[in-house]
Amino acid sequence: MSVIWNQTVLRLRLGLLTLLFFAIGQGQGCQVQSSGAAETKDWWETAQFYQIYPRSFKDSDGDGIGDLNGITSKLEYLKDLGVTAAWLSPIFASPMVDFGYDISDFFDIQPEYGTLDDFRALIKKAKELDLKIILDFVPNHSSDENEWFKKSVKREKGYEDYYVWHDGKVNAETGKREPPTNWLQYFRGTAWEWNEERQQYYLHQFAVQQPDLNYRNPLVVEQMKRVLRYWLNEGVAGFRCDALPPLFEVLPDADGQYPDETVSGATDDPDDRDYLTTTYIEDRPETIDMVYQWRTVLDDHKRIYGGDSSVLLIETYSAAWFTMQFYGNRTTEGAHLPFNFNLITVMDQKGLSAQTVQEAIDLWLKNMPVGRTPNWVLGNHDKRRAASRYGVDHIDGMNMLVMILPGASVTYQGEEIGMTDGEISWEDTVDPWGCNSNPDIYEMYTRDPERTPFQWTGGSNAGFTDGPTTWLPLAGDYETVNVETELAAEHSHLKIYKMLVALRKSSKTLQNGSTKYLALTEDIFVVRRSLANYPTIVGVINFGSETKTIDLREFDKNLSGNLELLVRSLASTKSEGTSFSAQMLSVDPAEALVLTTQ
Repeated sequence: MSVIWNQTVLRLRLGLLTLLFFAIGQGQGCQVQSSGAAETKDWWETAQFYQIYPRSFKDSDGDGIGDLNGITSKLEYLKDLGVTAAWLSPIFASPMVDFGYDISDFFDIQPEYGTLDDFRALIKKAKELDLKIILDFVPNHSSDENEWFKKSVKREKGYEDYYVWHDGKVNAETGKREPPTNWLQYFRGTAWEWNEERQQYYLHQFAVQQPDLNYRNPLVVEQMKRVLRYWLNEGVAGFRCDALPPLFEVLPDADGQYPDETVSGATDDPDDRDYLTTTYIEDRPETIDMVYQWRTVLDDHKRIYGGDSSVLLIETYSAAWFTMQFYGNRTTEGAHLPFNFNLITVMDQKGLSAQTVQEAIDLWLKNMPVGRTPNWVLGNHDKRRAASRYGVDHIDGMNMLVMILPGASVTYQGEEIGMTDGEISWEDTVDPWGCNSNPDIYEMYTRDPERTPFQWTGGSNAGFTDGPTTWLPLAGDYETVNVETELAAEHSHLKIYKMLVALRKSSKTLQNGSTKYLALTEDIFVVRRSLANYPTIVGVINFGSETKTIDLREFDKNLSGNLELLVRSLASTKSEGTSFSAQMLSVDPAEALVLTTQ
């Protein structure tokens, strides 16, 4: 273990040096240099990723629950959108306590989603359409119904330390046994659960039914690499790694005891995870090294079997100094794309404005090591829908932003049609985060509103199922906000989205050009992509409530003369193909425009 630790420390030091000496951009705004028109990029570097929450995407058998055959039936829709790769939230065998994130068998499909044969049919159809399929990899924990856990409870040989077990401690005053530490789980309350059969506590940083795997055990490390290899052999194009920050906890001291966390001051609710710091249970350096090992598994698979690169995407909401290390360093490759949630987190904290958009972009690009690929995310199954957070009138502008900025972009199902959160009552709440609270505060925690079924039509059950019910209530606006209506309209969020993806795929400037961006005013944000011998692309977004007339020469002196409008937001009264003066460009409230030099 000491050898592994020394290697980890060395890699992290190299990574930190990379961050210190090679972070890009400085000063107000930022300019990122071009990679050149002739450069050939790997498929994932400019990919349009699309997240599917299988339970809510499309039901094929009338039980009100989305499934694999439902996804297969809609792959043509993804192809028409211009999607490069679809990432599926967990589809593995599970008791569904956390709707698939509690896995009882990492090598099989959840029956209500289908079978391995159904999955193979999905892969086959996707390959015919030149679409890639990415799976969720949930490494931190399993279900307590997993055979590994059952064997660990019984202390069967080879499984004794598969999970994080501890005797706990005896309260000197009461004489009663208590959890080893005060650590809290994400879903409220203690992170330790007593197992009567084994007579020990086990760690669960999520639900009680989701015991944490012990990554200090090399048998666990190898087992999870086996999971990756298994699904790579089934034809997947990579993995999105779930919940990486809590993968490792601090080592116990010489007496086998873990330290308590301290009170953070962030909340007065003692059951909320934020009540305590997470110094000892998140963002440990060993986690970085583990990601490097997983990258090696993917690269080895390509080396042995050939084919396209398999991509490794990382979920983390950690600070930039930690997140950027996931990319790798000068000697070791890490994740291809640690997810960039800044367009979610910064706005959640400070609201939506041109200034906060610049701050979110700066936070990534000014910390990203040279030679790495950025990515841009507006939403996911754990955060309220983008159109609800930013406002429906800004969804086109935000989609424009992530399509114009350099690198890869990620769309959560429904963002392309402006879907908003559903209203879910306490009685209909099924998310464990919400259920572990109470009727007065559940809306602070529940993730059900962003998981409501996808809205295909304005007909019965939004075209999601032919059955009589849906597993979650539909959002109230499905009769007017749906794919069928959006496709029929002359101008719609969906058609704008498709135009943006098509532009991104066809434009050498957007693929390889240099980037400059700036909050020109508190309300007006401008981004420019340029490449020698190719048309310049300019995005202009008004996040304010008043019409503004701007002179783009204040942003870039080379932007003079007229610009041609390529794409406009839904409420814009301008017309595509029309020319507008760069010196006197009028931008209405919430209007977003993509223009080009002529």
